[in-house]
Amino acid sequence: MDIHPIAPDKRAAIMAELERIERDHEVRVLMACESGSRGWGFSSPDSDYDARFIYVHRAAWYLSVNELTGPGQPQRDVIELPIDDELDVSGWDLRKALRLVSKSNPTLSEWLRSPIVYRQDDAAVASLLAAVQAFHSPLGSWWHYFNMATSNFRGYLRGERVRTKKYLYVLRPLLACRWIECEPTPPPMAFELLLDRLLPSGPVRAAIEQLLVVKRASAEVDDGPRVAAISDYIEAELDAMGQAAPALVAGTGDGAALDALFRQMLADHAPR
Repeated sequence: MDIHPIAPDKRAAIMAELERIERDHEVRVLMACESGSRGWGFSSPDSDYDARFIYVHRAAWYLSVNELTGPGQPQRDVIELPIDDELDVSGWDLRKALRLVSKSNPTLSEWLRSPIVYRQDDAAVASLLAAVQAFHSPLGSWWHYFNMATSNFRGYLRGERVRTKKYLYVLRPLLACRWIECEPTPPPMAFELLLDRLLPSGPVRAAIEQLLVVKRASAEVDDGPRVAAISDYIEAELDAMGQAAPALVAGTGDGAALDALFRQMLADHAPR
């Protein structure tokens, strides 16, 4: 079974949208990937497609005296297409992406590690990955994922009947926290990589595998009875993390180096 399914017609539609974005906005798309449940590896047959991309304008766009959206108006650093029932396509400007690199933004790091790639400039992605690693803050990333796991747990998993799919929305950031505690690299997007590294076997892994079978085969799973093995594991992990957060280092990236990277990427990758 393909756990990262992309229908050929949907891939073609996303590729066509990316080409239209380049024409309409006069930008170049440096990379585009899948970021939602299809990228994580636990989509339902009716899950939508969450395409995310990083783009760059011509160098002159960044150097105008009056911003191109109109005097006194901030230039937009995102491109978002109207969301329909199947496609959700949006992206970040390169400068915004690099600003988020400087803050060790976990979302951007995940995009660059997505198992589903629609388009990619290999040299540009290699530069971005190197910058992400240089600015990676284990401390900041750990708190990002811990807060995500906690908020989803409190919102959906504290009764005898629960929003079943939300187990996965708690487990993924929970395992990302554990990854950060034992690995020097940012956690991957793909859920199965987290599972294989941190829960390779045992009753909790077996319960998660059963949940994945249901999630991948059914329409969006609604509520169901509490799964004791998973709930008990989540509650114990969140309690342990809340009692004693790990001693982790913060990011120490070089801002001047990031400025230099931005200028070099403009020279190498901006549309002419």
